Amino acid sequence: MKQRVEELKKQLNYHNHRYYVLDDPVIADGQYDLLLRELQQLEAAHPDWVTADSPTQRVGASPVSAFSSVAHAVPMLSLGNAFDQEELLAFDKRVADVLRAEGLITATQSIAYNAEYKFDGLAVNLRYEQGVLVRGSTRGDGYTGEDITSNVRTIKSIPLRLHGDSAHWPEILEVRGEVLIHQADFLALNQAQLKRGEKAFANPRNAAAGSLRQLDPRITAQRPLRFFAYGWGEIQMPVLNKQVDLFSAATSADFKAPPYSSQSEMLDWLQTLGFPVDSHRKVLNGVTALMNFYEQTAQQRAELPYEIDGVVYKVNHLAFQDVLGFVARAPRFAIAHKFPAQEATTTLVGIDVQVGRTGAITPVARLEPVFVGGVTVTNATLHNEDEIRRKDVRIGDTVIVRRAGDVIPEVVAPVLDLRPEQTTQYVFPTHCPVCDSAIERLEDEAIARCTGGLVCAAQRKQSIEHAVSRKALDVDGLGTKLIEQLVDSDRVKSVADLFTLNELELASYPRMGAKSASNVVNALNAAKNPPLARLIYALGIRHVGEATAKALAEHFGDMSHLMTATEEELVLIDDVGPIVAASIAHFFAEEHNRDVLNQLTHVGVQPQRIERQPIAANSAVVGKTFVLTGTLPTLTRDEAKARIEQAGGKVTGSVSKKTDYVVAGAEAGSKLLKAQELGIALLDEEALNHLLL
Repeated sequence: MKQRVEELKKQLNYHNHRYYVLDDPVIADGQYDLLLRELQQLEAAHPDWVTADSPTQRVGASPVSAFSSVAHAVPMLSLGNAFDQEELLAFDKRVADVLRAEGLITATQSIAYNAEYKFDGLAVNLRYEQGVLVRGSTRGDGYTGEDITSNVRTIKSIPLRLHGDSAHWPEILEVRGEVLIHQADFLALNQAQLKRGEKAFANPRNAAAGSLRQLDPRITAQRPLRFFAYGWGEIQMPVLNKQVDLFSAATSADFKAPPYSSQSEMLDWLQTLGFPVDSHRKVLNGVTALMNFYEQTAQQRAELPYEIDGVVYKVNHLAFQDVLGFVARAPRFAIAHKFPAQEATTTLVGIDVQVGRTGAITPVARLEPVFVGGVTVTNATLHNEDEIRRKDVRIGDTVIVRRAGDVIPEVVAPVLDLRPEQTTQYVFPTHCPVCDSAIERLEDEAIARCTGGLVCAAQRKQSIEHAVSRKALDVDGLGTKLIEQLVDSDRVKSVADLFTLNELELASYPRMGAKSASNVVNALNAAKNPPLARLIYALGIRHVGEATAKALAEHFGDMSHLMTATEEELVLIDDVGPIVAASIAHFFAEEHNRDVLNQLTHVGVQPQRIERQPIAANSAVVGKTFVLTGTLPTLTRDEAKARIEQAGGKVTGSVSKKTDYVVAGAEAGSKLLKAQELGIALLDEEALNHLLL
């Protein structure tokens, strides 16, 4: 029976690693639960068989009154920062000057660095003795941290026992890394917090830090924490039985070098021991390669499932690291190349509302200028009336402003400790600030809307801008400024008026020369025969995106049939439910909308229908719903989508119970996890190609 306990531990630790580290489970959740329950029952009957590395010890121990202090055997020092290219060049030069002075590299030789992501979480130190996790601690001041062992045991991506052959385990191994929360998990956590009437977390980092420092480990066990390893502290290998201290190895004969000679090899070794390590890490030669890595990472940052605040470069050769040593509290051989800060605090000086092309009323915070996310921000979205109420944001508050990549800045929350006295809640307007029409908010919607339709100049501008956008009529040269001038001068009252413009009058507008005017007129002429789907999308019908526009075009074939369709006919089409059908029918029932379509016909706009290719009768894809995630080896997403649709399938952007297949490539994120949770069939590119045959 005791042998069965050991077998169950081994199986459960293996399946934990497959699920939480490799994202590649090989058994269903129900099977895992049965194995865990069996182990729990055996351990309950034989308490003396319970060990620290048992998967049952992840559920959380009893609460503690306070954390005890832990002295780090090897200091957990912080990194110096580089915020621009000049500071990075200076770092590389300092490293090269030392290594050349020591005769370790030639005058022309570039330096090899290990480049990896800088995770935005909480740094921890994990201590293993004889291969078993015995302590977890926070960084603290770098020399002394807090003992959070009971909490780190609950994190399923942290191995309780090292993987591999125990004969090759270090007698002592300290692993350093970051505890964090994925963005999808963070959103779900906040939704659960609000549902329970509790305060939402400001960002994933705060949520991770707060979860890890819970005095009750049972609460930590309920939080979706993850771990990535990026370094090490004390190591004591079994062969020579001599302590390895990377920070002292160059000066003491008593210390043995780490088991490998480079940073990258050490990270590979940690991975074989069962630790998740950044899969994006690369060994790069020279500072130009580092800059390219930084720029590529910045572009991909928004697509990552977790938050990072920069990249880290470490001289790859450990012998070089020893020579470079340390200055003050930071190593000379490593630097963090930080992204511009994504959050900052400033004063909210007022709240205005903007009117969107569909009449949506969006409250916008006017801010004291603040530098955040690489730009100076003076305005930030407040989303809607409910969000203002939920966050209790008031004029005069000091607020936290967030800007991630190209995302519109938003007000995250007020800093209540700095709130002025006698503030009042914001009163949402009842009339449109542009046309003075009534603002209406339907009972089942969060967004309020102007009822002015095409008589509202704000909606005209944005509806025209939408109509000429790349995915609609694709009229190059008609930018926001020119559209504003055309609408403000009353020359253009609808999209149809655009096609009556001539070069001479266009050239009379500011910053519009003869050549630019000619280009705009040529682009308008080229847009007179768009595919029907593009014209439908260009109309800006509420709830009608590209996919729905395409479905409508393929079903009705021409605009006249679509204009006379009833709601009952519309709901029979894929992608069209009762709400969308009502929106379409309402749009074409409006006389001013029919007038615009008649005007478009009058000025020569004649849409072209793209004939749908015949679908093989035996296709296994017909009627199936697919979701694409990650990067496929040879197909782009657009190519994969086109092939699926050609075979009669449908591609959507989110995973739900109605999804039949998820096609997952490299670096697949939260969609893959959602598919695994729902038990949806997973395909790689090879399996997709086989299905499409």
